[in-house]
Amino acid sequence: MLTQLQYNTDNLIYSKVSMLYSEQLRQELMYYIDYLLVKQFSSTKKRQKPQFGCAKGSFVLAPDFDEPLDDFNEYMP
Repeated sequence: MLTQLQYNTDNLIYSKVSMLYSEQLRQELMYYIDYLLVKQFSSTKKRQKPQFGCAKGSFVLAPDFDEPLDDFNEYMP
């Protein structure tokens, strides 16, 4: 839900954009808005470096993990 201030700000932005008659200026404004959107979303999603041991307990190996596979018996001495 938009607050009254957001609604007024949006209307003011729309009215100022409509005063731009030059297509070049409108294009420049569009590029600037794209820049601001990228800046907004890239600053909110900072990726943290994983800490050592953070995946501990996530993986379980089978008890016979190190045992030779039966499929390779003919190749073994």
